[in-house]
Amino acid sequence: QHGETPISTESTKVSWVWWMWCFTDACSVPVSEIIAVEETDVHGKHHSSGKWQKMEKPYAFTVHCVKRARRHRWKWAQVTFWCPEEQLCHLWLQTLREMLEKLTSRPKHLLVFINPFGGKGQGKRIYERKVAPLFTLASITTDIIVTEHANQAKETLYEINIDKYDGIVCVGGDGMFSEVLHGLIGRTQRSAGVDQNHPRAVLVPSSLRIGIIPAGSTDCVCYSTVGTSDAETSALHIVVGDSLAMDVSSVHHNSTLLRYSVSLLGYGFYGDIIKDSEKKRWLGLARYDFSGLKTFLSHHCYEGTVSFLPAQHTVGSPRDGKPCRAGCFVCRQSRQQLEEEQKKALYGLEAAEDVEEWQVVCGKFLAINATNMSCACRRSPGGLSPAAHLGDGSSDLILIRKCSRFNFLRFLIRHTNQQDQFDFTFVEVYRVKKFQFTSKHVEDEDSDLKEGGKKRFGHICSSHPSCCCAVSNSSWNCDGEVLHSPAIEVRFHCQLVRLFARGIEENLKPDLHS
Repeated sequence: QHGETPISTESTKVSWVWWMWCFTDACSVPVSEIIAVEETDVHGKHHSSGKWQKMEKPYAFTVHCVKRARRHRWKWAQVTFWCPEEQLCHLWLQTLREMLEKLTSRPKHLLVFINPFGGKGQGKRIYERKVAPLFTLASITTDIIVTEHANQAKETLYEINIDKYDGIVCVGGDGMFSEVLHGLIGRTQRSAGVDQNHPRAVLVPSSLRIGIIPAGSTDCVCYSTVGTSDAETSALHIVVGDSLAMDVSSVHHNSTLLRYSVSLLGYGFYGDIIKDSEKKRWLGLARYDFSGLKTFLSHHCYEGTVSFLPAQHTVGSPRDGKPCRAGCFVCRQSRQQLEEEQKKALYGLEAAEDVEEWQVVCGKFLAINATNMSCACRRSPGGLSPAAHLGDGSSDLILIRKCSRFNFLRFLIRHTNQQDQFDFTFVEVYRVKKFQFTSKHVEDEDSDLKEGGKKRFGHICSSHPSCCCAVSNSSWNCDGEVLHSPAIEVRFHCQLVRLFARGIEENLKPDLHS
Protein backbone atom coordinates (compact mmCIF):
# COMPACT_ATOMS: atom_id res chain seq x y z
CA GLN A 1 0.00 0.00 0.00
CA HIS A 2 1.60 3.25 -1.13
CA GLY A 3 0.92 6.92 -0.80
CA GLU A 4 0.77 7.53 2.93
CA THR A 5 2.79 9.94 4.96
CA PRO A 6 3.05 9.86 8.77
CA ILE A 7 1.64 12.83 10.61
CA SER A 8 2.26 12.25 14.31
CA THR A 9 2.65 9.69 17.03
CA GLU A 10 2.82 10.45 20.73
CA SER A 11 3.09 7.91 23.57
CA THR A 12 0.64 9.96 25.60
CA LYS A 13 -1.99 9.57 22.91
CA VAL A 14 -1.03 5.93 22.24
CA SER A 15 -2.35 6.20 18.70
CA TRP A 16 -0.79 6.16 15.26
CA VAL A 17 -2.31 8.49 12.71
CA TRP A 18 -1.79 8.86 8.99
CA TRP A 19 -3.40 10.64 6.07
CA MET A 20 -4.27 8.76 2.92
CA TRP A 21 -2.38 10.17 -0.06
CA CYS A 22 -5.64 11.13 -1.75
CA PHE A 23 -6.43 13.29 1.33
CA THR A 24 -9.97 11.88 1.51
CA ASP A 25 -9.73 10.12 4.86
CA ALA A 26 -7.79 10.22 8.10
CA CYS A 27 -7.08 6.76 9.53
CA SER A 28 -5.78 5.77 12.93
CA VAL A 29 -4.92 2.67 14.90
CA PRO A 30 -3.98 2.41 18.59
CA VAL A 31 -0.33 1.61 19.17
CA SER A 32 -1.56 -1.37 21.22
CA GLU A 33 -2.96 -2.82 17.99
CA ILE A 34 0.26 -2.54 15.99
CA ILE A 35 1.69 -6.02 15.49
CA ALA A 36 5.18 -5.11 14.33
CA VAL A 37 7.19 -2.51 12.41
CA GLU A 38 9.90 -3.42 9.91
CA GLU A 39 12.12 -1.71 7.38
CA THR A 40 11.02 -2.24 3.78
CA ASP A 41 13.41 -3.02 0.94
CA VAL A 42 12.39 -0.64 -1.82
CA HIS A 43 15.14 -1.42 -4.30
CA GLY A 44 13.79 -2.77 -7.53
CA LYS A 45 10.17 -2.15 -6.53
CA HIS A 46 7.73 -0.15 -8.63
CA HIS A 47 6.53 2.95 -6.79
CA SER A 48 3.17 4.57 -7.21
CA SER A 49 2.75 7.56 -9.46
CA GLY A 50 3.32 11.01 -8.07
CA LYS A 51 6.11 12.48 -5.97
CA TRP A 52 7.49 9.06 -4.94
CA GLN A 53 8.67 8.48 -8.52
CA LYS A 54 10.71 11.68 -8.29
CA MET A 55 12.66 10.40 -5.27
CA GLU A 56 16.15 9.36 -6.22
CA LYS A 57 16.62 7.09 -3.18
CA PRO A 58 13.32 6.55 -1.36
CA TYR A 59 13.26 4.83 2.03
CA ALA A 60 10.31 2.97 3.49
CA PHE A 61 9.03 1.07 6.50
CA THR A 62 5.94 -1.08 6.94
CA VAL A 63 3.54 -1.07 9.86
CA HIS A 64 1.72 -4.37 10.47
CA CYS A 65 -1.47 -3.74 12.39
CA VAL A 66 -5.01 -4.88 13.17
CA LYS A 67 -7.80 -3.97 10.78
CA ARG A 68 -11.41 -4.52 11.81
CA ALA A 69 -13.68 -6.31 9.38
CA ARG A 70 -17.35 -7.29 9.53
CA ARG A 71 -18.92 -9.53 12.17
CA HIS A 72 -16.27 -8.84 14.83
CA ARG A 73 -13.45 -10.24 12.69
CA TRP A 74 -9.92 -8.82 12.82
CA LYS A 75 -7.56 -8.90 9.86
CA TRP A 76 -3.81 -8.51 9.48
CA ALA A 77 -3.14 -5.30 7.57
CA GLN A 78 0.07 -3.72 6.26
CA VAL A 79 0.69 -0.04 5.62
CA THR A 80 3.91 1.11 3.92
CA PHE A 81 5.29 4.61 4.51
CA TRP A 82 7.74 6.20 2.13
CA CYS A 83 10.34 8.75 3.26
CA PRO A 84 12.75 10.87 1.24
CA GLU A 85 15.41 10.73 3.99
CA GLU A 86 17.05 7.66 5.52
CA GLN A 87 17.43 9.37 8.90
CA LEU A 88 13.72 10.20 9.07
CA CYS A 89 12.80 6.61 8.20
CA HIS A 90 15.04 5.19 10.93
CA LEU A 91 13.68 7.69 13.45
CA TRP A 92 10.14 6.46 12.84
CA LEU A 93 11.26 2.86 13.09
CA GLN A 94 13.09 3.44 16.35
CA THR A 95 10.25 5.45 17.91
CA LEU A 96 7.57 2.90 17.08
CA ARG A 97 9.67 -0.04 18.22
CA GLU A 98 10.37 1.66 21.54
CA MET A 99 6.65 2.20 22.05
CA LEU A 100 5.91 -1.45 21.27
CA GLU A 101 8.57 -2.56 23.78
CA LYS A 102 6.66 -0.76 26.53
CA LEU A 103 3.58 -2.97 25.96
CA THR A 104 4.43 -5.48 28.69
CA SER A 105 1.14 -7.39 28.42
CA ARG A 106 2.22 -8.98 25.16
CA PRO A 107 3.36 -12.63 25.29
CA LYS A 108 6.87 -13.54 24.21
CA HIS A 109 6.93 -17.30 24.76
CA LEU A 110 3.89 -19.57 24.46
CA LEU A 111 3.07 -23.23 24.90
CA VAL A 112 0.83 -24.42 22.06
CA PHE A 113 -1.34 -27.55 22.08
CA ILE A 114 -2.76 -28.64 18.72
CA ASN A 115 -5.58 -31.17 18.49
CA PRO A 116 -5.23 -32.70 15.00
CA PHE A 117 -8.49 -34.66 15.30
CA GLY A 118 -11.06 -32.10 16.55
CA GLY A 119 -13.78 -30.63 14.34
CA LYS A 120 -12.94 -31.35 10.71
CA GLY A 121 -9.37 -32.36 11.54
CA GLN A 122 -7.95 -29.04 10.32
CA GLY A 123 -6.24 -27.89 13.53
CA LYS A 124 -2.64 -28.35 12.39
CA ARG A 125 -3.31 -26.77 9.00
CA ILE A 126 -5.12 -23.79 10.54
CA TYR A 127 -2.24 -23.15 12.93
CA GLU A 128 0.47 -23.39 10.26
CA ARG A 129 -1.34 -21.20 7.73
CA LYS A 130 -3.13 -18.57 9.84
CA VAL A 131 -1.44 -18.41 13.24
CA ALA A 132 2.26 -19.28 12.98
CA PRO A 133 3.06 -16.45 10.50
CA LEU A 134 1.54 -13.88 12.89
CA PHE A 135 3.45 -15.27 15.87
CA THR A 136 6.70 -15.13 13.86
CA LEU A 137 5.99 -11.56 12.76
CA ALA A 138 5.38 -10.52 16.39
CA SER A 139 8.60 -12.29 17.53
CA ILE A 140 6.65 -14.74 19.69
CA THR A 141 8.47 -18.02 20.25
CA THR A 142 6.52 -21.23 20.81
CA ASP A 143 6.82 -24.78 22.06
CA ILE A 144 4.34 -26.89 20.10
CA ILE A 145 2.76 -30.16 21.21
CA VAL A 146 0.50 -32.01 18.77
CA THR A 147 -1.71 -34.16 20.99
CA GLU A 148 -2.06 -37.87 20.27
CA HIS A 149 -4.68 -38.92 22.82
CA ALA A 150 -7.40 -37.51 25.05
CA ASN A 151 -6.31 -35.59 28.18
CA GLN A 152 -2.71 -35.30 26.96
CA ALA A 153 -2.79 -31.51 27.34
CA LYS A 154 -4.15 -31.78 30.89
CA GLU A 155 -1.53 -34.36 31.87
CA THR A 156 1.27 -32.32 30.31
CA LEU A 157 0.34 -29.18 32.25
CA TYR A 158 0.55 -31.16 35.49
CA GLU A 159 4.05 -32.42 34.65
CA ILE A 160 6.07 -29.70 32.93
CA ASN A 161 7.54 -26.41 34.15
CA ILE A 162 5.01 -23.78 33.05
CA ASP A 163 6.74 -20.81 34.69
CA LYS A 164 8.75 -20.08 31.54
CA TYR A 165 5.64 -19.41 29.49
CA ASP A 166 3.55 -16.25 29.13
CA GLY A 167 0.44 -18.20 28.20
CA ILE A 168 -1.06 -21.43 26.91
CA VAL A 169 -2.63 -21.67 23.44
CA CYS A 170 -5.01 -24.45 22.42
CA VAL A 171 -5.81 -25.14 18.78
CA GLY A 172 -9.02 -27.13 18.57
CA GLY A 173 -12.60 -27.04 19.78
CA ASP A 174 -14.29 -26.59 23.15
CA GLY A 175 -13.06 -30.01 24.27
CA MET A 176 -9.44 -29.01 23.75
CA PHE A 177 -9.99 -25.80 25.67
CA SER A 178 -11.57 -27.78 28.51
CA GLU A 179 -8.47 -30.00 28.71
CA VAL A 180 -6.18 -26.99 29.01
CA LEU A 181 -8.54 -25.35 31.51
CA HIS A 182 -8.57 -28.40 33.78
CA GLY A 183 -4.81 -28.80 33.54
CA LEU A 184 -4.07 -25.16 34.32
CA ILE A 185 -6.56 -24.84 37.20
CA GLY A 186 -5.54 -28.19 38.66
CA ARG A 187 -1.83 -27.40 38.45
CA THR A 188 -2.38 -24.01 40.06
CA GLN A 189 -4.40 -25.46 42.98
CA ARG A 190 -1.83 -28.19 43.56
CA SER A 191 0.98 -25.62 43.70
CA ALA A 192 -1.08 -23.48 46.12
CA GLY A 193 -2.01 -26.44 48.35
CA VAL A 194 -5.75 -26.10 47.66
CA ASP A 195 -7.94 -29.21 47.88
CA GLN A 196 -10.08 -29.15 44.72
CA ASN A 197 -12.37 -31.84 46.12
CA HIS A 198 -13.59 -29.56 48.88
CA PRO A 199 -16.78 -27.90 47.57
CA ARG A 200 -16.14 -24.70 49.52
CA ALA A 201 -12.47 -24.38 48.60
CA VAL A 202 -11.40 -20.88 47.55
CA LEU A 203 -9.64 -21.52 44.25
CA VAL A 204 -6.48 -19.62 43.30
CA PRO A 205 -6.38 -17.98 39.85
CA SER A 206 -3.49 -18.76 37.51
CA SER A 207 -1.17 -16.03 36.29
CA LEU A 208 -1.17 -17.52 32.78
CA ARG A 209 -3.70 -16.62 30.13
CA ILE A 210 -5.26 -19.12 27.73
CA GLY A 211 -5.54 -18.43 24.02
CA ILE A 212 -8.10 -20.23 21.88
CA ILE A 213 -7.56 -20.83 18.17
CA PRO A 214 -10.94 -22.17 17.03
CA ALA A 215 -10.76 -25.40 15.03
CA GLY A 216 -13.71 -27.36 16.40
CA SER A 217 -17.31 -28.06 15.49
CA THR A 218 -19.03 -25.45 17.68
CA ASP A 219 -16.30 -23.23 19.23
CA CYS A 220 -18.82 -21.87 21.73
CA VAL A 221 -16.25 -20.42 24.16
CA CYS A 222 -14.39 -18.55 21.43
CA TYR A 223 -17.60 -17.24 19.84
CA SER A 224 -18.96 -16.05 23.20
CA THR A 225 -15.76 -14.23 24.18
CA VAL A 226 -14.62 -12.76 20.84
CA GLY A 227 -17.80 -12.63 18.77
CA THR A 228 -16.56 -14.87 15.97
CA SER A 229 -14.91 -18.24 15.46
CA ASP A 230 -12.22 -16.94 13.12
CA ALA A 231 -8.68 -18.23 13.68
CA GLU A 232 -6.92 -15.08 12.44
CA THR A 233 -8.99 -12.90 14.79
CA SER A 234 -8.12 -15.07 17.79
CA ALA A 235 -4.43 -15.11 16.86
CA LEU A 236 -4.37 -11.31 16.71
CA HIS A 237 -5.97 -11.05 20.16
CA ILE A 238 -3.11 -13.22 21.45
CA VAL A 239 -0.46 -11.18 19.65
CA VAL A 240 -1.63 -7.83 21.06
CA GLY A 241 -1.84 -9.33 24.56
CA ASP A 242 -5.53 -8.86 25.30
CA SER A 243 -6.82 -10.10 28.65
CA LEU A 244 -10.34 -11.14 29.66
CA ALA A 245 -11.27 -12.56 33.07
CA MET A 246 -13.86 -15.32 33.04
CA ASP A 247 -15.91 -17.23 35.64
CA VAL A 248 -15.50 -20.97 36.16
CA SER A 249 -17.99 -23.30 37.82
CA SER A 250 -16.93 -26.33 39.84
CA VAL A 251 -19.17 -29.42 39.86
CA HIS A 252 -19.00 -31.70 42.91
CA HIS A 253 -20.68 -34.90 44.05
CA ASN A 254 -20.21 -36.19 47.62
CA SER A 255 -17.16 -33.97 48.20
CA THR A 256 -15.49 -35.11 44.99
CA LEU A 257 -14.72 -32.75 42.12
CA LEU A 258 -16.29 -34.06 38.93
CA ARG A 259 -15.37 -31.32 36.45
CA TYR A 260 -15.01 -27.61 35.84
CA SER A 261 -17.29 -25.79 33.41
CA VAL A 262 -17.18 -22.41 31.68
CA SER A 263 -20.09 -22.56 29.25
CA LEU A 264 -22.99 -25.02 29.55
CA LEU A 265 -24.00 -27.41 32.29
CA GLY A 266 -27.15 -29.06 30.96
CA TYR A 267 -29.38 -31.84 32.30
CA GLY A 268 -32.22 -33.47 30.39
CA PHE A 269 -32.39 -32.41 26.74
CA TYR A 270 -28.76 -31.33 26.27
CA GLY A 271 -27.48 -34.11 28.51
CA ASP A 272 -29.35 -36.73 26.50
CA ILE A 273 -28.00 -35.31 23.22
CA ILE A 274 -24.36 -35.50 24.28
CA LYS A 275 -24.80 -38.97 25.80
CA ASP A 276 -26.42 -40.35 22.65
CA SER A 277 -23.93 -38.63 20.31
CA GLU A 278 -21.00 -40.31 22.07
CA LYS A 279 -22.30 -43.65 20.74
CA LYS A 280 -22.35 -42.33 17.17
CA ARG A 281 -18.90 -40.83 16.70
CA TRP A 282 -18.66 -42.71 13.41
CA LEU A 283 -21.17 -40.20 12.02
CA GLY A 284 -18.74 -37.33 12.49
CA LEU A 285 -20.26 -33.90 13.11
CA ALA A 286 -23.62 -35.13 11.81
CA ARG A 287 -24.04 -37.09 15.04
CA TYR A 288 -25.10 -33.94 16.90
CA ASP A 289 -27.94 -33.25 14.47
CA PHE A 290 -29.02 -36.88 14.50
CA SER A 291 -28.94 -37.15 18.30
CA GLY A 292 -30.67 -33.79 18.63
CA LEU A 293 -33.58 -34.89 16.46
CA LYS A 294 -33.82 -38.24 18.24
CA THR A 295 -33.81 -36.59 21.68
CA PHE A 296 -36.43 -34.05 20.62
CA LEU A 297 -38.75 -36.78 19.36
CA SER A 298 -38.21 -38.86 22.53
CA HIS A 299 -39.42 -35.89 24.58
CA HIS A 300 -38.30 -37.27 27.94
CA CYS A 301 -38.76 -35.30 31.14
CA TYR A 302 -37.03 -35.83 34.48
CA GLU A 303 -38.24 -35.30 38.02
CA GLY A 304 -35.98 -33.72 40.59
CA THR A 305 -35.24 -30.85 42.95
CA VAL A 306 -33.18 -27.76 42.16
CA SER A 307 -31.92 -25.73 45.13
CA PHE A 308 -30.21 -22.42 44.43
CA LEU A 309 -28.80 -19.32 46.08
CA PRO A 310 -29.78 -16.15 44.17
CA ALA A 311 -26.92 -13.92 43.10
CA GLN A 312 -27.80 -10.80 45.06
CA HIS A 313 -24.43 -9.20 44.26
CA THR A 314 -25.06 -8.88 40.52
CA VAL A 315 -26.23 -5.60 39.01
CA GLY A 316 -27.94 -7.24 36.02
CA SER A 317 -30.63 -9.84 35.39
CA PRO A 318 -31.08 -12.60 32.78
CA ARG A 319 -33.86 -10.69 30.99
CA ASP A 320 -32.52 -7.13 31.06
CA GLY A 321 -31.40 -7.28 27.44
CA LYS A 322 -27.86 -6.11 28.30
CA PRO A 323 -25.33 -8.55 26.83
CA CYS A 324 -21.76 -8.86 28.07
CA ARG A 325 -19.43 -6.68 26.01
CA ALA A 326 -15.80 -5.55 26.07
CA GLY A 327 -15.07 -3.51 29.20
CA CYS A 328 -18.34 -4.77 30.72
CA PHE A 329 -19.66 -2.58 33.55
CA VAL A 330 -21.86 -5.40 34.91
CA CYS A 331 -18.90 -7.77 35.33
CA ARG A 332 -16.74 -5.09 36.92
CA GLN A 333 -19.40 -3.83 39.32
CA SER A 334 -20.67 -7.31 40.21
CA ARG A 335 -17.18 -8.46 41.15
CA GLN A 336 -16.71 -5.47 43.43
CA GLN A 337 -20.02 -6.14 45.20
CA LEU A 338 -19.21 -9.86 45.53
CA GLU A 339 -15.89 -9.01 47.16
CA GLU A 340 -17.71 -6.72 49.60
CA GLU A 341 -20.13 -9.54 50.45
CA GLN A 342 -17.26 -11.92 51.11
CA LYS A 343 -15.50 -9.42 53.37
CA LYS A 344 -18.66 -8.87 55.43
CA ALA A 345 -19.24 -12.61 55.79
CA LEU A 346 -15.62 -13.08 56.85
CA TYR A 347 -16.01 -10.58 59.69
CA GLY A 348 -19.45 -11.83 60.69
CA LEU A 349 -21.27 -8.73 59.42
CA GLU A 350 -23.41 -10.68 56.99
CA ALA A 351 -25.13 -14.08 56.96
CA ALA A 352 -22.88 -17.05 56.32
CA GLU A 353 -23.73 -19.55 53.61
CA ASP A 354 -25.38 -22.01 56.00
CA VAL A 355 -28.16 -19.58 56.81
CA GLU A 356 -28.44 -17.71 53.50
CA GLU A 357 -31.82 -17.62 51.81
CA TRP A 358 -31.81 -20.61 49.48
CA GLN A 359 -34.72 -21.30 47.17
CA VAL A 360 -36.00 -24.62 45.88
CA VAL A 361 -37.87 -25.54 42.72
CA CYS A 362 -39.10 -29.10 42.27
CA GLY A 363 -41.04 -30.82 39.53
CA LYS A 364 -40.62 -32.49 36.15
CA PHE A 365 -38.24 -30.86 33.71
CA LEU A 366 -37.43 -31.28 30.03
CA ALA A 367 -34.15 -29.46 30.58
CA ILE A 368 -32.11 -27.77 33.31
CA ASN A 369 -29.37 -25.48 31.96
CA ALA A 370 -26.77 -23.43 33.80
CA THR A 371 -24.83 -21.02 31.58
CA ASN A 372 -21.75 -19.06 32.64
CA MET A 373 -21.80 -17.23 29.31
CA SER A 374 -24.25 -16.64 26.49
CA CYS A 375 -23.20 -19.94 24.83
CA ALA A 376 -23.51 -18.26 21.45
CA CYS A 377 -22.34 -19.97 18.28
CA ARG A 378 -22.87 -19.67 14.54
CA ARG A 379 -26.21 -21.50 14.69
CA SER A 380 -27.41 -19.55 17.70
CA PRO A 381 -25.90 -16.02 17.59
CA GLY A 382 -27.71 -14.99 20.79
CA GLY A 383 -26.99 -18.22 22.63
CA LEU A 384 -28.89 -20.00 25.39
CA SER A 385 -28.88 -16.91 27.61
CA PRO A 386 -28.09 -13.74 25.61
CA ALA A 387 -27.61 -11.54 28.69
CA ALA A 388 -25.36 -13.93 30.65
CA HIS A 389 -22.07 -12.36 31.74
CA LEU A 390 -18.56 -13.75 31.53
CA GLY A 391 -17.15 -12.39 34.77
CA ASP A 392 -19.93 -11.47 37.22
CA GLY A 393 -19.52 -14.47 39.55
CA SER A 394 -22.89 -15.97 38.67
CA SER A 395 -24.70 -18.24 36.25
CA ASP A 396 -28.08 -18.09 34.57
CA LEU A 397 -30.09 -21.11 35.72
CA ILE A 398 -32.75 -21.98 33.12
CA LEU A 399 -35.51 -24.43 34.04
CA ILE A 400 -37.73 -25.78 31.25
CA ARG A 401 -40.67 -27.58 32.82
CA LYS A 402 -42.52 -30.34 31.02
CA CYS A 403 -44.66 -29.08 28.20
CA SER A 404 -45.97 -30.22 24.84
CA ARG A 405 -43.54 -31.14 22.10
CA PHE A 406 -44.85 -28.22 20.02
CA ASN A 407 -44.20 -25.67 22.79
CA PHE A 408 -40.72 -27.06 23.37
CA LEU A 409 -40.03 -26.65 19.65
CA ARG A 410 -41.18 -23.02 19.87
CA PHE A 411 -38.74 -22.52 22.72
CA LEU A 412 -35.83 -24.06 20.77
CA ILE A 413 -36.55 -22.01 17.65
CA ARG A 414 -36.19 -18.80 19.65
CA HIS A 415 -32.51 -19.64 20.18
CA THR A 416 -32.00 -18.82 16.52
CA ASN A 417 -33.85 -15.48 16.37
CA GLN A 418 -34.21 -12.26 18.34
CA GLN A 419 -37.35 -13.19 20.30
CA ASP A 420 -37.29 -13.56 24.10
CA GLN A 421 -36.69 -17.27 24.66
CA PHE A 422 -37.71 -16.97 28.31
CA ASP A 423 -41.17 -15.61 27.53
CA PHE A 424 -43.02 -18.88 28.13
CA THR A 425 -45.05 -20.02 31.14
CA PHE A 426 -43.06 -23.27 31.30
CA VAL A 427 -39.65 -21.52 31.36
CA GLU A 428 -38.06 -20.03 34.48
CA VAL A 429 -34.69 -18.29 34.66
CA TYR A 430 -32.70 -17.21 37.71
CA ARG A 431 -29.29 -15.61 38.19
CA VAL A 432 -27.55 -17.71 40.84
CA LYS A 433 -24.18 -18.04 42.54
CA LYS A 434 -24.62 -21.64 43.76
CA PHE A 435 -27.04 -24.45 43.06
CA GLN A 436 -27.68 -28.12 43.79
CA PHE A 437 -29.66 -30.71 41.92
CA THR A 438 -30.98 -34.06 43.12
CA SER A 439 -32.85 -36.48 40.90
CA LYS A 440 -36.13 -37.80 42.29
CA HIS A 441 -34.78 -41.30 41.69
CA VAL A 442 -32.06 -40.86 44.33
CA GLU A 443 -33.73 -38.44 46.77
CA ASP A 444 -34.82 -41.24 49.09
CA GLU A 445 -31.38 -42.87 48.96
CA ASP A 446 -29.48 -39.65 49.63
CA SER A 447 -30.87 -39.04 53.12
CA ASP A 448 -28.19 -36.53 54.07
CA LEU A 449 -29.03 -34.16 51.26
CA LYS A 450 -32.74 -34.66 51.83
CA GLU A 451 -32.62 -33.89 55.53
CA GLY A 452 -30.34 -30.92 54.91
CA GLY A 453 -32.84 -29.61 52.38
CA LYS A 454 -35.70 -29.81 54.85
CA LYS A 455 -33.81 -27.73 57.36
CA ARG A 456 -32.41 -25.16 54.98
CA PHE A 457 -34.93 -24.68 52.23
CA GLY A 458 -38.51 -23.60 51.75
CA HIS A 459 -40.07 -25.36 48.75
CA ILE A 460 -41.49 -23.50 45.77
CA CYS A 461 -43.26 -26.39 44.04
CA SER A 462 -46.07 -26.32 41.50
CA SER A 463 -47.95 -29.02 39.69
CA HIS A 464 -48.31 -29.17 35.93
CA PRO A 465 -50.34 -31.61 33.85
CA SER A 466 -48.35 -34.53 32.55
CA CYS A 467 -47.54 -34.27 28.87
CA CYS A 468 -44.28 -36.14 28.34
CA CYS A 469 -42.66 -39.41 29.21
CA ALA A 470 -41.03 -39.40 32.67
CA VAL A 471 -37.69 -41.23 32.86
CA SER A 472 -35.65 -41.86 36.01
CA ASN A 473 -32.32 -40.17 35.26
CA SER A 474 -30.63 -38.14 32.56
CA SER A 475 -26.96 -37.19 32.26
CA TRP A 476 -25.22 -33.84 32.53
CA ASN A 477 -23.67 -32.17 29.53
CA CYS A 478 -20.65 -30.40 31.04
CA ASP A 479 -19.05 -28.36 28.27
CA GLY A 480 -19.57 -31.26 25.88
CA GLU A 481 -18.50 -34.02 28.29
CA VAL A 482 -20.90 -36.50 29.90
CA LEU A 483 -21.41 -36.57 33.68
CA HIS A 484 -23.60 -39.38 35.00
CA SER A 485 -24.08 -38.19 38.57
CA PRO A 486 -27.79 -37.61 39.39
CA ALA A 487 -26.91 -35.38 42.37
CA ILE A 488 -24.48 -32.48 42.05
CA GLU A 489 -23.41 -29.29 43.79
CA VAL A 490 -22.26 -26.37 41.62
CA ARG A 491 -20.39 -23.21 42.63
CA PHE A 492 -19.22 -20.29 40.55
CA HIS A 493 -15.73 -18.87 40.97
CA CYS A 494 -15.59 -15.25 39.90
CA GLN A 495 -13.01 -14.44 37.20
CA LEU A 496 -10.88 -17.49 37.98
CA VAL A 497 -9.19 -17.71 34.57
CA ARG A 498 -8.07 -15.20 31.97
CA LEU A 499 -8.15 -15.51 28.21
CA PHE A 500 -6.26 -13.76 25.43
CA ALA A 501 -9.43 -11.86 24.47
CA ARG A 502 -11.18 -8.58 25.26
CA GLY A 503 -14.85 -9.55 25.06
CA ILE A 504 -17.20 -8.86 22.20
CA GLU A 505 -16.78 -5.28 21.00
CA GLU A 506 -19.81 -3.14 20.30
CA ASN A 507 -20.89 -2.95 16.69
CA LEU A 508 -17.94 -0.90 15.49
CA LYS A 509 -17.83 0.00 11.83
CA PRO A 510 -15.26 -1.96 9.81
CA ASP A 511 -12.05 -0.06 9.07
CA LEU A 512 -12.07 2.00 5.89
CA HIS A 513 -11.00 0.18 2.74
CA SER A 514 -11.43 -3.21 4.48
